[in-house]
Amino acid sequence: MNITDVRVRLAKNDNGKLKAVASITIDNCFAVHDIKIIAGDSGPFIAMPSRKTPEGEFKDIAHPINPDARAMISDLVLKAYQAQLDQNGN
Repeated sequence: MNITDVRVRLAKNDNGKLKAVASITIDNCFAVHDIKIIAGDSGPFIAMPSRKTPEGEFKDIAHPINPDARAMISDLVLKAYQAQLDQNGN
């Protein structure tokens, strides 16, 4: 699997935990949108797209199946996020 494109849109509200939203393209043929970049106690982390169930829980709509895939996606998205911050002078 190759992540062929990563796009990051910074959040307009800098005071909240949501810092940005990302989209990735896999192998130039499959896109995953609404990957959230969230401020955590030990730095930013990603949350995959999810929806709220009738019970009030959030369930991922799309997500990596194994830890290696999750780490690869997380690393690429967070690097793109940092590059976007650097470009905007943050």
